[in-house]
Amino acid sequence: MRKTFIVATLAGCLAAPMVAHADDAAAPPPPPYTLTGNFTLASEYLYRGIAQSNHKPAIQGGIDFAHSSGVYVGTWASSISWLADQSANWPGTPGVSAPMEWDFYGGFKNTIYDDFSYDVGVLTYYYPGEYPDGFVSPNTTELYVAGGWKTITLKYSYAVTNLFGATSPTDATQKASDSGSYYVDLSGSYDLGEGFGVVGHVGYQKVKGAKGADGTTADYTDYKVGVTKDLLGFSLALSYIGTNAKGDAGQFYHSAYDKDLGKGRVLFTVGKTL
Repeated sequence: MRKTFIVATLAGCLAAPMVAHADDAAAPPPPPYTLTGNFTLASEYLYRGIAQSNHKPAIQGGIDFAHSSGVYVGTWASSISWLADQSANWPGTPGVSAPMEWDFYGGFKNTIYDDFSYDVGVLTYYYPGEYPDGFVSPNTTELYVAGGWKTITLKYSYAVTNLFGATSPTDATQKASDSGSYYVDLSGSYDLGEGFGVVGHVGYQKVKGAKGADGTTADYTDYKVGVTKDLLGFSLALSYIGTNAKGDAGQFYHSAYDKDLGKGRVLFTVGKTL
């Protein structure tokens, strides 16, 4: 009986790896693509350092499809108020009704020698809503190219349309050029371990042909420094964002509600990838 047990045990040990290999061979290969979703709650929506939600919270989310070849497409949306806020500059006309920004993008990205990467694509910012006659469309399309090294990325975006319907804050007939505005973005991050990280960014926005009522340029530089934390499957971020955008009365980044749209402030976000 003991001999029979030993033989049976050895046979089982030898057969187990064979069964495991058979199971591995039968397992289907992973799909050549990924489909992910994301959502974020933000204390405010700031884009390139400029207020988009009138210093109020925003809800955001998107969906991304990425193929193993490097091709990707996606969409992302956020609540906004900056377009409706401009209604005060259009007395005697129906107000603007455009409560959201809806973006569509696609491109190709890949890595070179592990640490180096590149990314080229196109991005359209779409603002569904109702606008008074003569209101310059805020819909904008940009082409972009980016290069990365480890966790540092340099990106250049070029507008092939008017940039977000840019006009003088007091003269709507004075609009920016229909193309030629651009944005340069240098960003980086560093993993501190234990779910903590630090992030930094500096950018320069060129708005071709647009000025404030006092003649000051609409060009500006923005920056961000912050910390991040992964907690219970969520991503938390606390950042300070500032700009040198001109936001006093009569200047380009002064809102219809007497606010400096580029004033430095703290931003808190909580998000999750699905």
